This record gives sequence, structure tokens and C-alpha cells, in this order.
Amino acid sequence: MIAFFNTILFRPIFNILILLYEMIPGRDFGVAIIVLTIIIRFIFSPLSIKVLRSQRELTKLQPEIKEINRKFKDDKQAAAKATMDLYKAHKVNPFAGCLPLLIQIPILLALYSAFRSGLNPAGVSGLYSFISHPGVINNTFLGFINLTAHNPIMAVLAGAMQWIQSRLAAKNMIHPTQTGANKDSQDMTASVMNKQMLYFLPIMIIIIAWSLPAGLVVYWVVTTIYSIFEQLYINKKYPIN
Repeated sequence: MIAFFNTILFRPIFNILILLYEMIPGRDFGVAIIVLTIIIRFIFSPLSIKVLRSQRELTKLQPEIKEINRKFKDDKQAAAKATMDLYKAHKVNPFAGCLPLLIQIPILLALYSAFRSGLNPAGVSGLYSFISHPGVINNTFLGFINLTAHNPIMAVLAGAMQWIQSRLAAKNMIHPTQTGANKDSQDMTASVMNKQMLYFLPIMIIIIAWSLPAGLVVYWVVTTIYSIFEQLYINKKYPIN
């Protein structure tokens, strides 16, 4: 399994990373990471947008789902059937986003491994015959960020980008005041939890990124910014009325 992962995913991605490093003027490994991240995210954009669109459509149906649960509160089987009929009527698959996300997981692991190997001079091995060995890799990004060391500024930037993404994703939520629903205890609890997650996740990202090499954090920042633009696109194209 490990050999399959290395042959199909890690080695091609690692070789592309080194090729980009050799091609980019200034031989900046941080810029190579940014370009590779954008390429990978662009390839998977159709899948990512499909996930976001599915989440958007499910959010629009939440008032009707809530009404079904209220109507069939004593009959779980009938509630489940009515909910599935609602999904079918609106051509929504609640599980549509699972497969694309599962496909991306091994890609993300390969990216992570490629960045770690590239940041480690001793790890530059397994290159294809047509990819020249870069020799000693310049691990300084933009002339002052050491990609192999921890960088608090990059860690805080990663948390800030995550907060912006979370804010945009929160617009997918239909609040009781928007749907005309009563502000019962469950609604209030959900609202409090959403606000807590809005700040909890970025703080966790900062804590994790604080101990990671800056090169990996550069990847995280770029992929989060890419996700922000995807979310802006979905929010604009599929508004919640």
C-alpha cells in the first residue's frame, strides 16, 4: 500500500514540486509550494464546488426538513421517508460531498509528504530521470522566511485566513429570524455553538501551525485563500433568499 501511494501520488507530486522550483526565477521553494498548491486546487475545484453547492442546497431545505421533523416527531420512519422524498424532489444528494472529500485526502497526504521531503535536503531523492537534481534547495521564502523553521507570523496568518473562511461558510446557515422559525432552545444552542466554532477553529489552526515548518504553513494559507474564493463564488451564484 505504501509503495502504491509513493508511486501513484507522492513521487509525481514531489517531482512536479522540484520541477517548479527549478523553473521559477529566483529558485524560491516557497513560490514553488504556492504554484503547486494552486495547480492541485484548480484540478479539484469542480469537486470542491460540488461539495459547497450541495451544502448550499441542503441549507436551503433546512426549514422544510425542520417542518417534517415537527410533523412526524413521533414517527421517525415516516420523517426519514418524507425527508428523502424532499431530497429527491429537489434533486439533492446529502451524501454527494463525501466521495470528493475522500478522494482529496490521499492527495493532501502526498502534498504534505512532498513538502516535508523538499524542505529536507537529505530527502531530495526519487527524482525521475528527466528531472535534474536541484542540489542544495534554497529554503528561504521571499528572502526572509525560513521554510524549515517555525514562523509565528505565518501561523497567525493561517488562523486569520481560517477565520475569514469560517465567516463566509457561516452564511450558508439559515437562522431562525430568516426562516420565521421560533427561537427555541435548540436554535439558541446551535447559534452559540456556531459562534464558538467561528473562533475555536482558527485558534486551533494557529496552535498547530505554530509548531510546523513555515513551508507547510504556506501551503495551508494558500489552500485556505483558494477556498475563500470558492466560497465567495458559491455565495454569489447560489444566494440563500
